[in-house]
Amino acid sequence: MLSENTPTSLQNLSERDKAVIWHPFTQMQTAPLPIPIVRANGSVLYDADGREYLDMVASWWVNLHGHAHPYIAQRVSEQLQVLEHVIFAGFTHQPAVELAERLLALLPANQSKVFYSDNGSTAVEVALKMAFQYWHNLGAPRYKVIALEGAYHGDTFGAMAVSGRSAFTAPFMPFLFDVEYLPTPIAGQEDAVLDQAKKLFTNEVAAFIVEPLVQGSGGMVMYEPGVLNDLFSLARQHGTLVIADEVMTGFGRTGKLFASDHLREKPDLMCLSKGLTGGTMALGVTTCTQVIYDAFLSGDKSKTLFHGHSFTANPIACTTALASMDLLLSAETQASIQRISESHAAFVQRLRTYSTVDNIRQLGTLLAFDLTAGGQTSYFNSIRDQAYTFLLDRGVLMRPLGNVLYMMPPYCTTDEQLQYAYAQVEKLLASL
Repeated sequence: MLSENTPTSLQNLSERDKAVIWHPFTQMQTAPLPIPIVRANGSVLYDADGREYLDMVASWWVNLHGHAHPYIAQRVSEQLQVLEHVIFAGFTHQPAVELAERLLALLPANQSKVFYSDNGSTAVEVALKMAFQYWHNLGAPRYKVIALEGAYHGDTFGAMAVSGRSAFTAPFMPFLFDVEYLPTPIAGQEDAVLDQAKKLFTNEVAAFIVEPLVQGSGGMVMYEPGVLNDLFSLARQHGTLVIADEVMTGFGRTGKLFASDHLREKPDLMCLSKGLTGGTMALGVTTCTQVIYDAFLSGDKSKTLFHGHSFTANPIACTTALASMDLLLSAETQASIQRISESHAAFVQRLRTYSTVDNIRQLGTLLAFDLTAGGQTSYFNSIRDQAYTFLLDRGVLMRPLGNVLYMMPPYCTTDEQLQYAYAQVEKLLASL
């Protein structure tokens, strides 16, 4: 019998996978066989045949410091030998307390309490439940939510409800609660969006949820801090709670630790995940102000936030997040964030010379642009598969959002690796 780690068995992983696994965001009838990745180091993935892939999307935007980072591995190993998990109702542990303390020291000063969950969607679910129950507990229920068109907040039902309506949500429309939408306040549309917001924000709106400055899955749509400050101010005039979904934008992606750091007005609730653990473990966090937390304090047990997960505040995940935070706050990583941001900015000038490129945008380590050769902008644009395959064949992993091509590399990505990725993108553009 073959060992699970022999070359033959590894090469057969794709076929074995096809027999038993259903992959996310994948039409299983037409998708090619998945590529078996057997190890990774830094910004590079290695498949069963020894091919290398430069991970320019940080493995779905989660990886900050590179794959198989030795410091994170060491911290996880040590924690595994001490405490792997304990029920978090009625109990606590050092990693959870320390992580909450260190997060609150980095987040906007109005954030006061940390609630743990296990991914971005559940962090959003918790924020929505907190917002709705906040008003319920005050005896003045509010049921309306305002979001941005084209938003993406996750795939659970509450998160889908506050996301933009699309092919992703169409089968579930009868089950989603109603949401009022504002257009995304992109350049040139700010005044029109603010005028519409003045009409939508009333004393009946429970919460305004937004991906601050960058709408991720909606196509890496970017907009300026000034207009978001104005929208937050309008919401506050009516007591509306503001939720910042920083699942993607958190932990340095925008050039600052959090997108909210670009803003004068601060959110009431924040949702974090993805880069929280540097891409090593699943963990979600929802933070809130003291005022929101206080609305749940009562001798009446019905005012309790009845929400939790089996692996809430898992000690291994919390330890991983602490290790990632150590690395993130180091002078070396902060310098790398600046270096990558500057490298992207220089590449933007090269991109401007191509007629097949439009709407180039950059914020921190995130660079995005539209491919115009495929025609109409759409998630299902056929150019997506062409671009994905072209780059993958050249050892660069990028996962276009329809005709939107973007880069969000781990912070350890070297200048040489960046230049190689840029060169392959230019070859793609020349071929269109």
